[in-house]
Amino acid sequence: MNPQELKQVMSSGLLSFPITDFDAEGNFRKSTYIERLEWLAPYGATALFAAGGTGEFFSLTHDEYSQVIKTAVDTCAGKVPILAGVGGPTRAAIAFAQEAERLGAKGVLLLPHYLTEASQDGLVAHVEEVCKSVNIGVVVYNRAQCRLTADSLEKLADRCPNLIGFKDGIGDIELMVSIWRRLGDRFSYLGGLPTAEVYAAAYKALGVPVYSSAVFNFMPQLAMDFYHAIAKDDHATTNRLLDEFFLPYLAIRNRKAGYAVSIVKAGARLVGHDGGPVRAPLTDLTEEEHAMLDQLIKKQNVR
Repeated sequence: MNPQELKQVMSSGLLSFPITDFDAEGNFRKSTYIERLEWLAPYGATALFAAGGTGEFFSLTHDEYSQVIKTAVDTCAGKVPILAGVGGPTRAAIAFAQEAERLGAKGVLLLPHYLTEASQDGLVAHVEEVCKSVNIGVVVYNRAQCRLTADSLEKLADRCPNLIGFKDGIGDIELMVSIWRRLGDRFSYLGGLPTAEVYAAAYKALGVPVYSSAVFNFMPQLAMDFYHAIAKDDHATTNRLLDEFFLPYLAIRNRKAGYAVSIVKAGARLVGHDGGPVRAPLTDLTEEEHAMLDQLIKKQNVR
């Protein structure tokens, strides 16, 4: 799959980021990760991002990363394309990207470089070096310390043919509109705010109909139902699901920093697909919060 073919794949449908399975000691657990991917693949996600933010990329060693990506690629071959999360300082991101390409990932999602601030020129250089280090497609994630402007993205679009996607995790409507109006169909655009369903209708109106769903990890049918309702402008269904599930879900998620990942792992555990604990510096939900989420899931009577 060349970058332009990947771009086409990601221009419609629902995307998701499988959690990474750990055992009680926090080590990667391949067996249940395979079972997770085999469970999720048939539900109809357009692509899956292995070792993304929800997959705790930030906590994986290089060896663990290789195991996760290889397992995902091998398990999902012929079923659903796998993109790999990459990130960190430029040379580290390049090493991860090249490893993902070697292992057969169809593309990479370039996560923020983390701690240090950077100028637009520095961000452009960072993204450009990663793009030029591989032949597969690259999706850049605008979030946290990586906040590219329309001018910067235009430069990158000219210099990097394999930069085929832009994922927004900031929620700045003015910035998103300026990027969309400037770059048009040069990129595939993805909504990437945590619990993206809450923003899905607004982003569709902006020209961004595709988003990534964390809830797909433990309620894949509900996630797909919501996506199809958004696509059809079925406001009755989307409003009902927002009121009955997503807004109460947010109330739990927002109780503590880092819960955007923790609540997904808790949900997977509650529906019988336990992915183990989150790794530090994240923390798991409390027993009370588990009970609250359990009741919320059971009310939907769907998996």
